Amino acid sequence: MTEETPGFEQKPDVPADATEPAPASEQEAAAGAPAGDNDEHDADTARDMQHEQDEQAGADGAAKDGGETPGDPDQLRTALNERTQDLQRLQAEFQNYRRRVERDRAAVKEIAVANLLTELLPVLDDIGRARDHGELVGGFKSVAESLETVVAKMGLMQFGKEGEPFDPTVHEALMHSYSPDVTETTCVQILQPGYRIGERTIRPARVGVAEPQPGSGKGEPGDGAAEEENGGPDEA
Repeated sequence: MTEETPGFEQKPDVPADATEPAPASEQEAAAGAPAGDNDEHDADTARDMQHEQDEQAGADGAAKDGGETPGDPDQLRTALNERTQDLQRLQAEFQNYRRRVERDRAAVKEIAVANLLTELLPVLDDIGRARDHGELVGGFKSVAESLETVVAKMGLMQFGKEGEPFDPTVHEALMHSYSPDVTETTCVQILQPGYRIGERTIRPARVGVAEPQPGSGKGEPGDGAAEEENGGPDEA
């Protein structure tokens, strides 16, 4: 039996070539490193597989919706025809819109001109009366002629003459009489001339009319037949 020296502990014999074990923290880090690399690799693989599945699902959806591949000539031709028809329809609508705008613009212009000339008709009437009485002389004559030239350029036309047949659409009868010299209702007196712009009458001509004399026999049918029934004209 050996005697132990107080204060010293007896250590087991360790071979000379043996290495000292690493601390526990280093062992845990070394053990955890391969596990982390494997997790990252698995995550990348999962993302790649999900991307491939999404692409395949998109391709299947496109084939299911279109029924044909996007590069199919028939599909491209059909799409081209549809776009061409759409463009033609839009062009036709634009042409109709432009014609409608031009028509409305012309109508507004005509109305504005007609309103202006309507306000000038009393002045033109005064000029006409002064001319009939021989009072249109000097500077007043020049101004009157200039005004008549301007309104004529704006499209104002005067109508209404003695001897023309009465037309209720453009004439307004203010006087009525009978005359043996007419065979139909006739304008025998122009009291106030009428005016029009193009086909639009802005004021009818105010006239005096005359009708055939009742019982005169002018223009009445059946006169020849009555003579034949009476045995023709009397012979001397």
